[in-house]
Amino acid sequence: MAVRLVRLIRSGVSVRRGLNVDVDESQTVSIIIPAHNEERVLAACLDSALAQDWPSLEVLICLDRCTDNSEAIATARAEADDRLKIIRIDACPPTWAGKCNATSMGAQHASGTWLLMLDADTKANPKLVRAIVGEGTRRDTALLSLLTDLNCTAWFERVSQPVATMVLMQAFPPDKVNRDERNRPFANGQCMLFRREWYDRIGGHAAVQDDLLEDLAFSRRIDLEGGRVRVLAADGLLGCSMYGTWEAFRSGWTRIFLEACGRNIFRLRRFARRQEMLGAGPPLFMASAITFGLLASNPMVWITGLVLVMVQLLVLAVIYSHARQPLWCTLLFPIGCFEVARAQRRARRLLLTGTPVCWGGREYVIARREPRANIVNK
Repeated sequence: MAVRLVRLIRSGVSVRRGLNVDVDESQTVSIIIPAHNEERVLAACLDSALAQDWPSLEVLICLDRCTDNSEAIATARAEADDRLKIIRIDACPPTWAGKCNATSMGAQHASGTWLLMLDADTKANPKLVRAIVGEGTRRDTALLSLLTDLNCTAWFERVSQPVATMVLMQAFPPDKVNRDERNRPFANGQCMLFRREWYDRIGGHAAVQDDLLEDLAFSRRIDLEGGRVRVLAADGLLGCSMYGTWEAFRSGWTRIFLEACGRNIFRLRRFARRQEMLGAGPPLFMASAITFGLLASNPMVWITGLVLVMVQLLVLAVIYSHARQPLWCTLLFPIGCFEVARAQRRARRLLLTGTPVCWGGREYVIARREPRANIVNK
């Protein structure tokens, strides 16, 4: 983890560099926000989108079969700011994933040169659009995605969210994503900036209509077409409050691991075992070394164990600091490893049993071992 962290820092992944790039401010940026029952976070998301420091801006909120107070929240803001357009969606085609359909509807109504797709649980700094368009211009990207700053407040977020994110970054290291040769395509669906011509060139969301992780599907498709896919750190310009309940958290990360592991039961089992070993192995080894050294009056043994404890905590402290998480959460790391392993094993069971995955108001039965498996909607 320490080696990976050093490579990440050296690669220069902050989107803030885009603030120093001269860009054409006459270009329209269309912010597209799909939302299914997001009353918990929608007001903050819309307010931050409308507060962007960019002269030519439109915001499209795609209300996807909402049954909560989301429409009232959006309507109040649309009445106060004509840059906000509301798209109401009453049904989803059987062959489409809900989020893909909603975002596609927004893209069809968007007029921007740039399409910035944000999840409804994000909150943007007013400088976000200027920074991300600057980096998209400087890096000549077809798709530029950001790793958001996670706002962890609930106990389950403190325990598991940093570890789950680390697992995802180990599978898709940003320095490997961003290199020109032998890269590993990846995007984070919480924030994706498309050049309009590239979005249309690959067929838009119709090309990934049944993917539960459309961000990964987009990144791979664009990479195959020869476009540049890059991922950067939001670095304080975009925060995200992913899940409001423990059940939503478990279900969400189960879905993410399903797709990130290619719906492969063997890979999911291997990842789960690795997390369990990482959670239990080092603490047990270090505790045993300290205990044995003290009982045997052998200073070299217990000092070695103590040093290993300090080294692990130091590395975790740096990682958690970069992720803008409290340092005391590093003490919860072993518990988080086991919780993440449980999510990975749950994903494996879903593939083996054909149990439906619930997401965005629908259920999906996912076939295993297919990169873009046939999805049966229920």
